[in-house]
Amino acid sequence: MQTPDLPPDDGLPVRIPVVAETLRVDKQVVETGRVVLHKTVHVETQTADVPLREEQVQVQRVAVGRYVDEAPAVRYEGDTMIVPVLREELVVTKRLLLVEEVHVRTQTLTIHAPQAVELRREELHYERLATPPAGAAPPVAGQPPVLPGPG
Repeated sequence: MQTPDLPPDDGLPVRIPVVAETLRVDKQVVETGRVVLHKTVHVETQTADVPLREEQVQVQRVAVGRYVDEAPAVRYEGDTMIVPVLREELVVTKRLLLVEEVHVRTQTLTIHAPQAVELRREELHYERLATPPAGAAPPVAGQPPVLPGPG
């Protein structure tokens, strides 16, 4: 085995250079292809059964024919509102005659009224194109723009 040539030992310190390497990383955007998008809208008609609330009022006239000293107030009996109807009669003395009562009953009904509604659904298709060669001509006017694909 050979011994490497060593400098003569003259008592001076030996200097050994220390080298350090560094790493520099750069990124470049490179087009790997293009994508053309095609969009189609589909329209379909569906029937939606929507519950609607409707109130119906029934009016019933009830003859009373009774004289009263003062006008009765509007009153309620269950879900029926009773509105007194009065008339003054001219006699030697004036007195109130309760001619009739109007009974008003409110009902709440839920009815189903099918309605035709249009629902739109969009569908998207794409087509991947090959990478154009360097220095390729720009897109032609009137054609859809070509977007770069996912990179």
